[in-house]
Amino acid sequence: MHPSSSEQSRKTTERASAAKPIEVASTLPHDSLAWMRIDFALRLLPFVITVTAIWIVGRPSWMGIALGQPSVQVSFGLGGGIIGFAIACLLQRFLTPIRGRLKVPASRSDTILQSAYYLLNAPIEEAFFRGLVQGGVGALIGPVPGMVAGVSSYVLYHRLGGWAWIDVAATLLVGVPAALLFQFLPGAPSLVGVSLFHFGATCGFLGPGPGLLYRIGLREKLGPTTPSGQDEDGQG
Repeated sequence: MHPSSSEQSRKTTERASAAKPIEVASTLPHDSLAWMRIDFALRLLPFVITVTAIWIVGRPSWMGIALGQPSVQVSFGLGGGIIGFAIACLLQRFLTPIRGRLKVPASRSDTILQSAYYLLNAPIEEAFFRGLVQGGVGALIGPVPGMVAGVSSYVLYHRLGGWAWIDVAATLLVGVPAALLFQFLPGAPSLVGVSLFHFGATCGFLGPGPGLLYRIGLREKLGPTTPSGQDEDGQG
């Protein structure tokens, strides 16, 4: 027997009332600048110092500090960045009800500020995890161990930043394609393509992407916005 329409309506109402409410935390530029200052000093700056020191000492080609084939790098990077942005948005839409929380920029200026920071973050992370870790291990042992080392270290280090495991797992979206792009794009190893891809995917998952999701239709499905807490950083 099929349930009556009234019974279906009752069950739907019960499921809706039992659903976990989703907190939407809005951020303004001063909120973002607060975590950016700490994040840059404690995370990005050590990466920059380490990569720069090794590059100055040895200038190894496997680090990817080169343009490679520029047309290939830019084409794959821009195309991959657009696709990565779209997929990351969809993934964020799927994970938000599970997590029960979403952070969105409350203004255009904060969206621009976060985008600029992720544009800085992407090549720095790629230089460390793709260039130094994947490239270095790959030169010593082989390309497959290099890719495994680069991806696993990139994914797991997000846990050190306090990310939930579901978000840590989501970083595979960047880690695996970036490892393959860095290894197999034609020409000399280069960080250009993977950095552009990384930037697009990060913007889809953090900051601009969640802001777009909220504006185009999630507003009715989520709770009211609340002031942001400083419990996340910009690891992407």
